[in-house]
Amino acid sequence: MDITTTTHDTAAILTVKGRVDALTAGDLEGAINAIINRGDRRIILDFSGLAYISSGGLRILLATAKKLQNDGDRFILCGLSFEVQKVMNLAGFTAIFSIYATASDAINAVKEPAKS
Repeated sequence: MDITTTTHDTAAILTVKGRVDALTAGDLEGAINAIINRGDRRIILDFSGLAYISSGGLRILLATAKKLQNDGDRFILCGLSFEVQKVMNLAGFTAIFSIYATASDAINAVKEPAKS
């Protein structure tokens, strides 16, 4: 798995490539926590290069969503492949997370107030 972090004026964007599985889920968690610890509370995960996500990866997503529940916080997923979208659907995560087709759509969405 490869994680690239960039900062946009409205959000931190983590571009994740490869696989998030039992061996790499901790790396994703560490990257997300580092962003939160530096004070960034608007996070976009760009999964356009992600081929697979395991239950360990799903657990990281849920834990992050719980951390980012304050007013002004945003946690958005984008660029899901067919396979990753299928896992999200089966896990019921499409009802929990804001998911956008592209990173630019996610960047535009993060500028808007979160919907309750």
